[in-house]
Amino acid sequence: MTNLPVDGTPLASDPLTRAVLEIDEYSAGLGWDQPARLFALVDSAKLRDQEPSLAEQLGIDDSTTASLTPVEQDEIPAGAPLDEFLATIAWPEAVVGCALTVERLMLPPSAEDSVPEGMDEAQLATWVARHPDRQEVRMTVAVLRDGSRESALRLREKDSTSEVLTGASLVPGLADALATTFES
Repeated sequence: MTNLPVDGTPLASDPLTRAVLEIDEYSAGLGWDQPARLFALVDSAKLRDQEPSLAEQLGIDDSTTASLTPVEQDEIPAGAPLDEFLATIAWPEAVVGCALTVERLMLPPSAEDSVPEGMDEAQLATWVARHPDRQEVRMTVAVLRDGSRESALRLREKDSTSEVLTGASLVPGLADALATTFES
C-alpha cells in the first residue's frame, strides 16, 4: 500500500504542509528554470461561501477537503530583488497566509571554507554557479498570519515527490521575509 494519493502528492495531516506540498507539486509540473511564484493562501470554506464563482474556477466544491487553497498571484517582476518586492506587499484580511516558490543554487556546507573572500554578490553568484558541487533546489515556503511556517525543498537531481523534504525551519530567512507581508 502506498502513502501517496492518486495525484502523487504526499499525505500530510497539517493543512499548511498540505498546501506547501500542493504548491510544490504544481511547480514540479511546470518544470525547472521557472521564475519565482507567489501564492495567497485562503480558507477554502470561506472562499466557497463568499466567492462561489471564484471557488468554482479553482475547482473548490463541497467535496474539497483541503482547508487552505493556494491562489497564484501575478508574476513577480523580473529583475526585482525578492526582498524589496516582498516589502511592497500588503494582503487583504481574507488572505490567511502566503507562499513563495523559488529556485536557487546551493552548495553543501563543506564548500563554505573554499569561498573566495572579497567577492560582491554578482561575483559570488557566478562562483557558486560554476562550483562542481552546486545543486539546484526549488524552495516552497509558506507562512500564516498566526506565525505558522512550513517549507518544502526539492533538489533537481532528486526530482521526485518522494524525495521532497519538509520542515518549518528549512528556509528561515525566506519565511521571515514572507511573514513581514502580514505586518501592518
